[in-house]
Amino acid sequence: MNVAVVVLLGLVAAGGLALTAWEERLRSSWGGLALAGLLAVAGALAWAGGNASDRLTETGALAGVLAAVAAGGPVATAVLRVADPAAVGVPGGPQDSDILRGGAWIGMLERAAVSATLLVGSAEGLVVVLAVKGLGRYAELRSPAAAERFIVGTLASALWAAACVGVAILLRD
Repeated sequence: MNVAVVVLLGLVAAGGLALTAWEERLRSSWGGLALAGLLAVAGALAWAGGNASDRLTETGALAGVLAAVAAGGPVATAVLRVADPAAVGVPGGPQDSDILRGGAWIGMLERAAVSATLLVGSAEGLVVVLAVKGLGRYAELRSPAAAERFIVGTLASALWAAACVGVAILLRD
């Protein structure tokens, strides 16, 4: 059963990469929902499966980080679409390229850092990661649309990373 968890985490990562390859405006919210469903199944199996071997635990941790980084973008995009579907494609909305440029790369780095800090059990590291992101974007958050997108996107991204790593942690506990 524990091997199935690692396989599912791998599928989440691969699915995230496939969805990321599509342009953001071509993605539907269903892709992010499907990834979340796969992660939920992986979590349930990890919880029911019991302790895994050290090798499988390490592989699960790597798969969890990859799933967090690779699939977090489509999941965050889906959350943003659900949060304000009317804003998609309008100036100031989630598809406006002038608001929060570089967010995809920042999000991947954020999820990698959140995953790493959670895996090593560093609450202080998690605080630093989120504080640095907020301070780095502070000047750009004067627009209400940008501020809302930043908050929703950051929370969705960080929670996704926590969920992916949580599944990996369930394998070792």
